[in-house]
Amino acid sequence: MRITIGADHAGFPLKEAVKAHLIASGHDVTDVGAHSTDSVDYPLIAGAVAGDVASGVAESGVLVCGTGLGMAIAANKVRGVRAVQVNDVAFAEMSRRHNDANVVTLAGRSIGEDTAFAIVDAFLAAAFEGGRHQNRIDQISAMECQH
Repeated sequence: MRITIGADHAGFPLKEAVKAHLIASGHDVTDVGAHSTDSVDYPLIAGAVAGDVASGVAESGVLVCGTGLGMAIAANKVRGVRAVQVNDVAFAEMSRRHNDANVVTLAGRSIGEDTAFAIVDAFLAAAFEGGRHQNRIDQISAMECQH
């Protein structure tokens, strides 16, 4: 799978671990930064990941910041992106199965590597169920054009 990953300075250490895990799992990973713990503005990183997902360059995106919250807010400003901040495996699966989420954001300051690996693996493995959920995704997509 083609995945674009990014983080701000607070998420950099966890991003590096998740990136290595994804590569070891056979994924094609593009890293858009940050490339150190030097301060960066997270909206720029979120925009780069979300842009890759929205354009089809990447099939999924992974973002990491201190809480994962700012990254999710910023990524969701890009039309076609459904970013979710996830702290456990069950929510990772449900976000894909029912919400067709295409970007997962992680809290670099509060989850450990093993939890992050499990979340990302579950997120990437789960498939959108469609059916009754598709109508809701269509409604969300229509909202992007209304405002």
